[in-house]
Amino acid sequence: MSATQHAVTVQPIWRPDPSEAAQSRIVRFIDFVARRTGVEHADYEALWTWSVQDLAGFWAAVGEFFDIRISGTSEWVLDDAPMPATRWFRGARLNYAEHALRVGAPADVAVISVSEEGTPTHTSWADLRRQVGALSAWLRRQGVTAGDRVAGYLPDTLHSVIAFLACASIGAVWSACGQDYGAEGAAKRFAQLEPVVLFAADGYRWNGRRHDCRAQTAALRQALPSVGATVEVPNLGLPADPDADTVPWDVALADPAECVFEQVPFDAPLWVLFSSGTTGTPKGIVHGHGGVLLDHHKLLGLHLDLGPGDRFLWYTTTNWMMWNMVVSGLLVGATIVLYDGSPAHPGPERLWELAAEHRTSVLGVSPGYLQASAKAGLAPGRDLDLSALRILGSTGAPLPAQAYHWVRDHVGHRVQVASTSGGTDIVSGFAGSAPLTPVWPGEISAPLLGVALQAFDAQGRPVTGEVGELVVTRPMPSMPLYFWNDPDGSRYHQAYFASYPGVWRHGDWMTRTAHGSVIVSGRSDSTLNRHGVRLGSADIYAVVDELPGIRESLVTGAELPDGDYWMPLFVVLEPGRELTDELRDTIATAIHTHASPRHVPDTIIEVPALPHTRTGKKLEVPVKRLLQGADIDQVAGREAVDDIAALEYFTRFARPSAP
Repeated sequence: MSATQHAVTVQPIWRPDPSEAAQSRIVRFIDFVARRTGVEHADYEALWTWSVQDLAGFWAAVGEFFDIRISGTSEWVLDDAPMPATRWFRGARLNYAEHALRVGAPADVAVISVSEEGTPTHTSWADLRRQVGALSAWLRRQGVTAGDRVAGYLPDTLHSVIAFLACASIGAVWSACGQDYGAEGAAKRFAQLEPVVLFAADGYRWNGRRHDCRAQTAALRQALPSVGATVEVPNLGLPADPDADTVPWDVALADPAECVFEQVPFDAPLWVLFSSGTTGTPKGIVHGHGGVLLDHHKLLGLHLDLGPGDRFLWYTTTNWMMWNMVVSGLLVGATIVLYDGSPAHPGPERLWELAAEHRTSVLGVSPGYLQASAKAGLAPGRDLDLSALRILGSTGAPLPAQAYHWVRDHVGHRVQVASTSGGTDIVSGFAGSAPLTPVWPGEISAPLLGVALQAFDAQGRPVTGEVGELVVTRPMPSMPLYFWNDPDGSRYHQAYFASYPGVWRHGDWMTRTAHGSVIVSGRSDSTLNRHGVRLGSADIYAVVDELPGIRESLVTGAELPDGDYWMPLFVVLEPGRELTDELRDTIATAIHTHASPRHVPDTIIEVPALPHTRTGKKLEVPVKRLLQGADIDQVAGREAVDDIAALEYFTRFARPSAP
């Protein structure tokens, strides 16, 4: 549903159960704040308003409520410097890994790791601490100290969690990359950091196959001359190269040692995440121990209501920020569930089966996975035991209204849909849900606590009920410390603060509705602009991708040299379907009816596949530039695209003049 269609009142599809909401951590937090400040907040809206007006009071309360342990003397919560120069808790010292390993009872399960082949392993909190302690001690013996970089070329398995926590316990800086990246793509990221240790798995599982990555690892090591030691992780159990100068995983963990946690400054770097790299060299985005601790406790503990006894599964890879968020489930004492494999193997019900088997409280998937489940005729709420499932999260792209109805009808009417908008940039969210917020189809329930989220018009004025730029007007602790290799901060400033001084511009179109929810309409750098009217691509996808016979679609608008504007829609069809005139008419009529006449494309073209980033985002801007005649190597880094042949296919549609 488009933002313009929300002029009429939209009724919630889900409302909180008062008795369940009363038991949530966010309600306990409201009571805690009332005792602490003497001010009571009647509802979520009131709590959010206070959280963005009194940032110091709110974030101090989060730290105290979750018992975030700080040593040293902090002069203040945050200073008065405008973004991006704001600094938090100067003088405070802490450690992320210490908090991640402190909550769970020794015998309880901390991590469940599942391979595509179906064999789960359960790791207790005591065993997780033991392995982290042993690996941390080994790293120290290699000379690794605070500030050194450690890289992981790893799939989503227990090994990656242990390696990261061991690294963080020392104060070393972690960075990870999934093995779907080849050696060249991984090196473009890791080489910037000059890591001293590399963890690399022998391979990963995907779509019923085992992918041997030993040759890729050897090539990667050659591209990283700074690496002094490589740890060989036996994910597939393949024999090691006897001539390779590597350390077996078991050897690195052979000597027992207690966990020792280096107390680092609040803004000490914890990890480096990388941008997709589709438009140039991937940007290294640095986040700090303290900011991540505060924000992830808030998001996971208050918004998702996770804690001891809960199980948390979000389908991800190690190079997507949701992997970092899943690991942070340990901060609040939840059991995290990891999965090495395809979400659709051996069938589209795979993630639902995992959620049922492991009694998952919170399951996170992509909008595409929900649409595929609906098209496959799945009814997981009927066919599986999902009685433990409270929240179904979705992120990575706007979630169409139809998916909310499908979840209610086929997953469970008491399951809360938690559509979320955020990003790698802040390794967190801007808008999402909470146990106290209703859910409206096609909308994100509310801005998250502590996030001063607004929509700005072209003059930089906040607007309600119309599309504007997604901006954040006050600092967040999880905003980047800096970009790697950006000594004067110019690249960081240009990325977020060039449009509105002192205000974070994220690059998305959003609408803040009259009832307080948020609608994200797509990237503002890939805006569709018909006759001066800005349109969101998400409104078109919400219609087209639901139609029978359509697997996926991509729309873009290209300004042409002679002043014309071309807005084609590209579609990938289900096997056995043809793009007939009748199907074209069906698509155009559906868009006209359910989005608007302006959203109807100039033409509809069948393509064999669509290109995406490695985290599944459609490459609208690179496709637009190809249509305008740009060379493919100018529009995207080949290693950053999941299917480079799919992107190359679009070069045949280049339009140097009007169509």
